[in-house]
Amino acid sequence: RAFANQGEGREAMARPKANKDKLYQTSAVELRRMIGRRELSPVDLLDHILARIDRLDPKIHAFVHLDRRGARAAARQAEKAMMSGDDLGPLHGLPISVKDLIMVKDMPWTRGSWFFRNAIPKQDPPAIERLRKAGAIITGKTNTPELGWKGATSNVLFPETCNPWNLERTPGGSSGGATAAT
Repeated sequence: RAFANQGEGREAMARPKANKDKLYQTSAVELRRMIGRRELSPVDLLDHILARIDRLDPKIHAFVHLDRRGARAAARQAEKAMMSGDDLGPLHGLPISVKDLIMVKDMPWTRGSWFFRNAIPKQDPPAIERLRKAGAIITGKTNTPELGWKGATSNVLFPETCNPWNLERTPGGSSGGATAAT
């Protein structure tokens, strides 16, 4: 799904290309520019991120829920809008995660608590609505300590989240899953 230089002049041909194998090291600002210039497909970006999650998360345990189907549908829609020349939002095509203390429509909202293990909201809160409107693709939910109350990301529902740089250490609490995912 390479879109480099389609419909662009010689000036665009001189632009350096990001290393597609290391998209995870590319800033969100640059990824968004690449999408806007049709150098990067939102579907390819999502696939890159999901492959990285699949490779690393079994050791880190940052994610408690991945919405592959929903994220892929959103990425295909973002790609279609990009190719149609539609106005693109500031986060158009960028995959993001949301910590499990924040509700997201049709995704588990456990808050790391056995008591809420079956909660699935039927609507998005305003913050999530705004992210979606800006073009963000919500890939899933990240781990959190129960109700976000302690300095390590462990709870009774999911494996403890580890610091990706040293698996013997914690990435912190409340946003530990988000920190490790980043």
